[in-house]
Amino acid sequence: MSPDRKAETPAAAEVRTTITSYEDGPLLVRGDFELRTHSGEVINPGRATVALCRCGLSLIKPLCDGTHKSAKFHASGGDRER
Repeated sequence: MSPDRKAETPAAAEVRTTITSYEDGPLLVRGDFELRTHSGEVINPGRATVALCRCGLSLIKPLCDGTHKSAKFHASGGDRER
């Protein structure tokens, strides 16, 4: 290992960010993340896991408020074959 790289600690290795797309629904973000507005202001989501809007109709963007259900939003999840 080069001297300028620090060894990864077990605790740091466990902190991962995952983004999961759900069919006809939001993107779920879990782990160590930071949300920001387009102008760079930090958005405090108030929790460690958030659902991000994909339909564009949420009243609390960028967070999902469930509007996709009544709007009959359709989008593939992350399980499609390429």
